[in-house]
Amino acid sequence: MQHSHPVVSAGPSTVASAEALQAHLRPGENVRATLEVDLDTQLRFGAGVLQLTDQRLLARESAAGGVQEWALAGAPELRLVLSDHAGVGLLELTDGRSRLAQWRFTMRANLQAQRFEDAFNTRGEPVAALREEPELCPSCQAVLPEDSEECPSCARELHTPPSTWVLLRLWRFARPYQGQLLLGFLLMMGATGATLVAPYLTMPLMDKVLIPFQQGQQIDTSLVALYLSGLFGAALVSWVLGWAKTYILALVSERIAADLRTATFQHLLGLSLEYFGSKRTGDLMSRIGSETDRISVFLSLHALDFITDCLMLGMITVILFSTNPWLALATLVPLPFIAWMIHLVRDRLRTGFEKIDRVWGEVTSVLADTIPGIRVVKAFAQERREAQRFKEANAHNLEVNDRLNRTWSLFSPTVALLTEIGLLVVWAFGIYLIAHSQITVGTLTAFLAYIGRFYGRLDSMSRIVSVTQKAAAGAKRIFDILDHQSNVPEPTNPVKLPRVEGGITLQDIGFRYGNRTVIRDLNLEIKPGEMIGLVGHSGSGKSTLVNLICRFYDVTEGAIKVDGVDLRRFQLADFRRHIGLVLQEPFLFFGTIAENIAYGKPDASREEIVAAARAAHAHEFILRLPQGYDSLVGERGQGLSGGERQRISIARALLIDPRILIMDEATSAVDTETEKEIQKALDNLVRGRTTIAIAHRLSTLRKADRLVVMDRGEIVEVGPHDELIAKQGAYWRLWEAQARRVDQEAEDSVVVVTPNANAHTANA
Repeated sequence: MQHSHPVVSAGPSTVASAEALQAHLRPGENVRATLEVDLDTQLRFGAGVLQLTDQRLLARESAAGGVQEWALAGAPELRLVLSDHAGVGLLELTDGRSRLAQWRFTMRANLQAQRFEDAFNTRGEPVAALREEPELCPSCQAVLPEDSEECPSCARELHTPPSTWVLLRLWRFARPYQGQLLLGFLLMMGATGATLVAPYLTMPLMDKVLIPFQQGQQIDTSLVALYLSGLFGAALVSWVLGWAKTYILALVSERIAADLRTATFQHLLGLSLEYFGSKRTGDLMSRIGSETDRISVFLSLHALDFITDCLMLGMITVILFSTNPWLALATLVPLPFIAWMIHLVRDRLRTGFEKIDRVWGEVTSVLADTIPGIRVVKAFAQERREAQRFKEANAHNLEVNDRLNRTWSLFSPTVALLTEIGLLVVWAFGIYLIAHSQITVGTLTAFLAYIGRFYGRLDSMSRIVSVTQKAAAGAKRIFDILDHQSNVPEPTNPVKLPRVEGGITLQDIGFRYGNRTVIRDLNLEIKPGEMIGLVGHSGSGKSTLVNLICRFYDVTEGAIKVDGVDLRRFQLADFRRHIGLVLQEPFLFFGTIAENIAYGKPDASREEIVAAARAAHAHEFILRLPQGYDSLVGERGQGLSGGERQRISIARALLIDPRILIMDEATSAVDTETEKEIQKALDNLVRGRTTIAIAHRLSTLRKADRLVVMDRGEIVEVGPHDELIAKQGAYWRLWEAQARRVDQEAEDSVVVVTPNANAHTANA
């Protein structure tokens, strides 16, 4: 009988590979867990499989390889240890003294590897005792459901259909303008009532003037003047009130949309970097730009029309029933069919318009990717490829729109047909009532005039269904941003930060991107004013550590303290004002040189800006620009060299006079001469500050007080350069490897020419 142990599987290919081990199972031996690994010992792709039974651990390296086995009976010391480094997972089998075997895999199988590790290490425990550590979404840190790598919180934003009721949430932004809205509503009622006067005056005009005239009576000119004056007065009042209510409500709707746009952008700026990592720039721009514009148009025009239509229908219905109830009932015959049609297409329109919004976000994302990267596009001659990308995105947008238009194109003419049928019914029934002397011709004429307005408004309301669903889809995408909570929250009772000394303590910290561990059990004490150099292989966790110190992310374990206080107790803006950041790729905004230097301190004087530029060794090249400090910088610093952009970013950091300085590969992307200039600027920048510097070029960290060597998210060595070289450990190996690479590059740059007076060719 099979035991009810968990079976871990990476998919159908795992099952196929596992079948190769079935022949090695003993009678009565039950499989507890299966794991597919997709890398060999040389880190090449190759399928292997592990199986845990109730008696043994079986492993097969490849389809052609042999089967290894380890008996579990009498071997409680056998353990599996899971780790990951630079996107590669490692599963090691140990007996507490030595490593017996190891298997490597890509992070695609990391979730299954964790469960396989759990199943193996808890093999002697009951099922209920198995550890099930929750897996977290890398974007929002929500707990992932078992056997799923899709986050329900993030997926909800994509898959939840928008409800029309989401438009009611806009009242939060409309509340400040409720006085103007009430005035607009009263004007709307007056304008609507004025438009209904004209059909009512046609009854006496027909019955008391025109029909008696056809029967030979004289026309009463005073009566005609009275009725015509009433018609003109009603039209004039309707125009004045209509203009006033349209103007007032248009102003209000624009302000509501502006407040919505501002609130959304402010909330977006407050979200953590993890949110932006899972979103495309074009999609966010589309939400804040075009979606708020669509909501503004809906509020200023279509919502206004809808309310007017509702008022008009209500007033006309009262007038019709008060005039002749039977004829009024005949007027309402098409209404159930139109209501049924609206209900039928509403859901299709709602989901269709949301899909259109998402697809349009894809189109704008192509633009947002390509235009800022136009230099790379042209450098690699990929104009045709990018044009094809845009063409495909645009074609997808066209396809989705066509699909929705097929539904909408059938809906509108059908509603028009039903209203025409309704008019025919009224005509037929009205003629019958006139023939039996139950109503007059004037009454039927007024009825037809009212019914024309009635069905016109009904047709207008049916068309508003489309616009309403568009606005609901847009509002839903806006509120998806507003409802998202930052993973780096502000403290409820923040600690004041008048001055920072710069002491940093990393206490047992750990950090995970989703189910991937990046930092584990890390401890480090940095003294105020000390310069620390972070070194290690790519993917060892250096940049992640810097991001945690800046509190772009929050640690998942332990605490980071500045001057003895946990970072999470400071207000974010208050704390980051004391941090200067110099990145490998400095980002400059569109504007003047002076505005970019003063970005962290907008109220800085020109003297302070120039002083910072001098300290950053940027003053000389700035003066050579056409307008000096007032020269415009193109988007992302176009028009300046990499070294010039870097020195401006150093001046930007110097101006705010930070107590803590973070430098992430500040000189890696420039030539040697430019590096010397930047290094002089950096020497001015680090003086008297707590500095954390990341550099692959180890020679740039010779002046650091201590070097911290990281590997796989852990600190493996700490000490000054000379001391670490003498130890001949991890840092020494990095130094030697880099020295050999420099020597090899120097050798490769030497061209050897063999002297030969008679030679017409030279071979190198």
